Amino acid sequence: MDKLPISMPNLEKLMNKGITFTNAVTPSPLCAPARACLASGLRYDKCNVENNSFDYPLDQKTFYSVLKENNYNVGGVGKFDLHKLTKWWGVNGWIDELGALGFTHAIDNAGKWDAVHSGKEEPKDPYMKFLYDVGLATVHLDDMKERGQKVEPTQLPDEAYCDNWLSKKGIDMIRDFEKDRPWFLQVNFTGPHDPWDVTKSMREKWENVSFPLPNKWDENSEIDIVSIRQNYAAMLENIDMNIGLFIKEIEKRGELDNTIIIYSSDHGEMLGDFNRFGKSTWHRGSINIPFVIAGPNIQKGVYSDALVELQDITSTILEYANTSMKEAKDSLSLKSLLEGKTNSHREYQVSGLNPPKNNKRKSMKTIFDGKYKLVIEDENIKLFDIMNDPWENNNISTGNEDIVNKLLKVIEV
Repeated sequence: MDKLPISMPNLEKLMNKGITFTNAVTPSPLCAPARACLASGLRYDKCNVENNSFDYPLDQKTFYSVLKENNYNVGGVGKFDLHKLTKWWGVNGWIDELGALGFTHAIDNAGKWDAVHSGKEEPKDPYMKFLYDVGLATVHLDDMKERGQKVEPTQLPDEAYCDNWLSKKGIDMIRDFEKDRPWFLQVNFTGPHDPWDVTKSMREKWENVSFPLPNKWDENSEIDIVSIRQNYAAMLENIDMNIGLFIKEIEKRGELDNTIIIYSSDHGEMLGDFNRFGKSTWHRGSINIPFVIAGPNIQKGVYSDALVELQDITSTILEYANTSMKEAKDSLSLKSLLEGKTNSHREYQVSGLNPPKNNKRKSMKTIFDGKYKLVIEDENIKLFDIMNDPWENNNISTGNEDIVNKLLKVIEV
């Protein structure tokens, strides 16, 4: 595969100081269920958040609450998506449900689309409240009305761009944490989620950078796919810049050598592959996720092809915190793998998603054994040899019924 001209120096430093997992997947390629799997340590079929039409059930245990019970400051900033159905975040980013889920500190804001849809008349989340307060709400609302595939920069200044705003809030939160008490912070950036809105300064750095066309892209399309990819890269670079600010703040506290840093995502982005954008599909662009872990006693500069899933973060964090959560039945701690005591993790990876009622999208399940990936989409079955066909261009289910049946038996257990 071609090397992409992506600039993320702070992430690269983390990769050099830790382990990069090249075969990581989300248990579900959609915001709310993926976040529910992470919070609960459960796979998609057990997490009780079927799609974005559900809130996380308050009677279901979270690893945040376990940390809280063990005297941790438990913080979060950005797009939590743990109450996706309820379009109210509190104008200061706090609602009582967050305390029930285990947070001691939180500034929960809406995602890009939820913020503008809910905040047309008045703010329903803290980011829109900020924009109203500084006289920039109309600028943002007008810009988002035209977004879609638009790639021109927003008129928002850099300091009012959502990921920069929430990073400042997160750094302030770290400063509020007591020095003599352990802490956890989850930073939920809104980017690089669509639409591909970037500031003028972010856009200028990338507008002349060349990117390859997507896999199976319709070259007759009128969509400016290269500019979309440039904006996507700009959002990644901006996130990386903010990661650097968080690392500097931890270093100022004298805690960097005693802090584990995890970089991951709840889902991927098709970004034009197969002429698709977004997520919610079985393709690797949708279900495969970035996954880097760095910290004390963790191997340095290692690339691992172990089969890991997003909710494995749950038990990993708890084990490093010297505690556990029996309810997190589908979360396998990565500690032994991180410290070089083993090279293997799971035998199979699974992912799935059921769309809301009356939605045209198909239900899907996938299972991957490290070589073959089986896809069940409603009643249709596909099989891909990922080792030889990483882009998933060739369905080889016909003629390989033995492999299909083997994987079907596993996924149906």
